[in-house]
Amino acid sequence: MNIVIVNDDGWGTAGIRLLAKEMTRLGHVTVVAPDGPRSGSGACISVTQPMTLRRVEEKDLNGAEVYVTNGTPADCVKLAREVLFRDKPIDLLVSGINHGSNASINVIYSGTMGACMVAAEKGIPAIGWSINSHAMDVDLHWLQPYLYDVTKHLLDEGFEARMCYNINAPVGEIEGIRWTRQCMGHWQGELVEAVDTPKPADALGVWRLAGEFINDEPTADDTDIWAVEHQLLAITPTTIDLTHYGSL
Repeated sequence: MNIVIVNDDGWGTAGIRLLAKEMTRLGHVTVVAPDGPRSGSGACISVTQPMTLRRVEEKDLNGAEVYVTNGTPADCVKLAREVLFRDKPIDLLVSGINHGSNASINVIYSGTMGACMVAAEKGIPAIGWSINSHAMDVDLHWLQPYLYDVTKHLLDEGFEARMCYNINAPVGEIEGIRWTRQCMGHWQGELVEAVDTPKPADALGVWRLAGEFINDEPTADDTDIWAVEHQLLAITPTTIDLTHYGSL
């Protein structure tokens, strides 16, 4: 089995290294990752700049091959398919482990899940893994036993066309697994003025992203947010079809 691993935090983070090692239990792993952080890039692709791809020698990944690019997570999928696997199939794409939640509305911003969406478009089974902490040194050992078992189960069950899985984990001990839907939520207060950054003479101001996530359905117990808040591993089947069929 040919498995491609990508992420949006950049090569070398704890999440992608652990994921690459665990996925070697299922097949031959090829990592194609950005050369630095690309969080919040969604399914962005490099339209205006050329992409590079270079091999990185790694000796502690159970035989996994590693490539890095100046592109985005979505570019990583395209580079894997069109360059590295031009003449052979990619049997599975696994994205992550993202340092930060991709539950609820975060899925549309996520570079981790953007890569999965591109894979789904190409007919490649794809799974995105995230943990509910932005800390680069977050304890991943509670999640580690689930990486192989859940991935193997989803592979055995099969993937429907044009869909992927968005998996979000709590920090700390995991008390179970829950099939979930995407929680309805939104962000508010999303910009703060960057008072410590010089303002160009012709600029209205300088801002940084910030904000508070608001759960629009806090009592619903079938959502990804609810599951993660209750120390459950949330598995959300996700589709690339954004049609609102109720309006047709």
